[in-house]
Amino acid sequence: MRAFVDRFVSWISVVIAIVLLVAGGLLMWAHSFIGDQVHTQLSQQQITMPGGTALTTPLMKKELGKYSGQTMTTGPQAKAYADYFIAAHLKEIGGGKTYAQISTEQMAAVAANPNSATAQKLTEIKTELFQGNTLRGLLLYGYAFATMGTIAGLAAFASFAGAIVLLILAGLGLWHAGRKNATSTAASTGGAAVPEPQIV
Repeated sequence: MRAFVDRFVSWISVVIAIVLLVAGGLLMWAHSFIGDQVHTQLSQQQITMPGGTALTTPLMKKELGKYSGQTMTTGPQAKAYADYFIAAHLKEIGGGKTYAQISTEQMAAVAANPNSATAQKLTEIKTELFQGNTLRGLLLYGYAFATMGTIAGLAAFASFAGAIVLLILAGLGLWHAGRKNATSTAASTGGAAVPEPQIV
């Protein structure tokens, strides 16, 4: 009975290991595909990471200095550029106000006098904020996908590791079941009565 249980558990482990290997393969493919797509899309933008005098605050220097002069190709670069360079300039352009707040002021100014200097200035600011926020959002989407790719890669390695462990345990279980069978067979043979020869 014990040998049967060992075999049953071992074969279940083999099946689970196969499932993990397949899942690991798919996750590794996803990791590679997402990584290639993020790299390609970011490279096509031809964005050079700022450095030197363009980094005007200590926070910019801390977060962007390590990428200075590099072409943006990775998720972390995209996030740093979006959060610590674009966001800082958008805050400066809008005077600390959001796109929605500037848009409300611009529409009110245009309604009052579309040709006024205030209306024209607010329209320019609104356009710059819209473009900047759009680029920032796209870069953060790139970072999000890159993070998903990284997680998929880690999950793939975890799946492969789990499959290896299960295959080892399954092998040990089948070996143990084989020993149990051999021991049981030897014991039953040794304990059986030897028939006496018959004289015809």
